[in-house]
Amino acid sequence: MTTPSIQRRTLARWAVSATLAVAGAGAMLPAWAADEAPDALVKRLSTEVLNTIKADASIKAGDVNKIMALVDSQIMPNVNFQRMTASAVGPAWRQATPEQRTRLQQEFKSLLVRTYAGALDQVSDQEVAIRPFRGSADDKEVLVQSEIRGRGDPIQLDYRLEKTPGQGYGWKVYNLNVMGVWLVETYRTQFSQEISSKGIDGLIASLAARNKANADTKG
Repeated sequence: MTTPSIQRRTLARWAVSATLAVAGAGAMLPAWAADEAPDALVKRLSTEVLNTIKADASIKAGDVNKIMALVDSQIMPNVNFQRMTASAVGPAWRQATPEQRTRLQQEFKSLLVRTYAGALDQVSDQEVAIRPFRGSADDKEVLVQSEIRGRGDPIQLDYRLEKTPGQGYGWKVYNLNVMGVWLVETYRTQFSQEISSKGIDGLIASLAARNKANADTKG
């Protein structure tokens, strides 16, 4: 029997997966989305993504190839993944070559998708509730707080977004908090240890090895 604590951790994992898709379905959003308030944006897109997961059996079953395709086509345009990766890598990012930065982003994205893909089968009757938003129209960076509600206790799921200049999508996600733990800061601790002992190339190799192990395990 699945205990409440195990179920809660599993739901937290798929919550991160849903967050990687929080701006999903975005490739086909109308132009007015650029002017949409960040809390309204998170609410709408989170709901759309949950509905997509519920309706697609292969995504719900953790089909990594299909989830990766979803990430590439619909999610990445709405996430500042370079900033997310740079923040996770820390000061060493400034010394990384363009090729190393590209590899780091590729391996980090693959790590996130593969780590959390297997938890998507827990999606059932959950819904998203947005907490009162305290930002202002002049803010360049905001915090949107939400909860995933369903069976059991609600799961805290918060987003940090930045306003991007120019045309297109006005807000992009660059960090997320699941149950009080910020994703970028968690990986920064892990990555700094790898970089200290093995350098940037060592971190890339370590991420690639972890992704291969995850692929072999699930394949």
